[in-house]
Amino acid sequence: MTPAELAVLVGRLTGIAHEMGEVLRRGAFSPNIKERADCSAALFTADGTMLVQAEHIPVHLGSMPASVAAAIDALGDEAEAGTHVILNDPYAGGTHLNDVTLVTPVIVAGELVGWVANRAHHADLGGSAPGSMPADATEIHQEGLRLPPVRFGPEVAEVFAASSRTPGERAGDLAAQVGANELGAERLARLIDPVDGVTSVDGLTEVVAYGERRMIAALADLPNGSWSFDDQLDSFGPAPAQQEPTRIRLKVSVDGDRICFDFTGTDPQRKGNVNAVEAVTVSAVAWALRSVLDPTIPANGGSMRPVTVIAPSGTVVAAEFPAAVGAGNVEVSQRVADVCMGALAQAIPGRVPAASQGTMNNLLIGGDGWVSYETVAGGQGGRPPRPGSTGSPVPGMSGVHTAMT
Repeated sequence: MTPAELAVLVGRLTGIAHEMGEVLRRGAFSPNIKERADCSAALFTADGTMLVQAEHIPVHLGSMPASVAAAIDALGDEAEAGTHVILNDPYAGGTHLNDVTLVTPVIVAGELVGWVANRAHHADLGGSAPGSMPADATEIHQEGLRLPPVRFGPEVAEVFAASSRTPGERAGDLAAQVGANELGAERLARLIDPVDGVTSVDGLTEVVAYGERRMIAALADLPNGSWSFDDQLDSFGPAPAQQEPTRIRLKVSVDGDRICFDFTGTDPQRKGNVNAVEAVTVSAVAWALRSVLDPTIPANGGSMRPVTVIAPSGTVVAAEFPAAVGAGNVEVSQRVADVCMGALAQAIPGRVPAASQGTMNNLLIGGDGWVSYETVAGGQGGRPPRPGSTGSPVPGMSGVHTAMT
């Protein structure tokens, strides 16, 4: 495959993922998905390797391969056209309970050739507080409905509706997720149809290999060595007993064309909701690394092959059941990105921005039959100067307020 052919194929595959996202947004009932665009979509090879992703939400997309792997394991050899697997279990590659993942096989001429998946934040799935992210949660059972990978059908949709303070929204949002995956599966099947398609399964494999080559080339900009950085959350809940800092420690090591992010020494998981599952930590690492090295590197499974993430089990960056995880997804993920940036700034000074607000600053309010979710965000760190089109330096960008919605 020539470079031009590869670029065209990547563009077409990415276009399918973007179209899935648009179908999901336009079909959704809830403002959280329709207007806030709290949803993501991606395509995968037959073995569950991420192929391409749309420019959606990094914490969704970086963790999605683990959910797809769990769905593949649950389905076994029973992948059939029109089958959907649904899950929201953070301990099966999810993020927090609100993020519901739908995974669908793509079948061509009777053969499994890939998977499509989308993830959408459902504004309420039960739990002790509207929004299913209670600040005082000490275990996941308080945060709402937890569903392992199962086949999706009307009965499962009824369970979602019955568990939520907003059942109508849940039904509409789930239907939109199904519609998005059905469109994505049809588009991908048509693209690799043996008669009328423009590529093959081998072409998909080349896309993944291209991501690996690009990451290895980008890592050449880093010197060999190790650099450490740490940061902390000031507390892990509203109770007096929870007013204790939670520290995240990281050592980044580069050895040739390999890079390792080692979180050994990070504090143990807390009796609060500031616990991130390992998939969330991997998401933050992937985002930070691509942002610093080269944002144009294809965000697929190949680009993560040269990357090792060591997140010790039972810590706030790799929580174990039954830890509450609501804020791990929205708070710890931000700090993990910051410590990655802090370590990388020592390796390549002048290319890494200052730390940002370090929080998504979520606001959840609700009442009888309604829930509203807002992500206020905060300040973005200033960035260093960078060359202009003529090679002359241009000023860096000062810290500015940013909002996610």
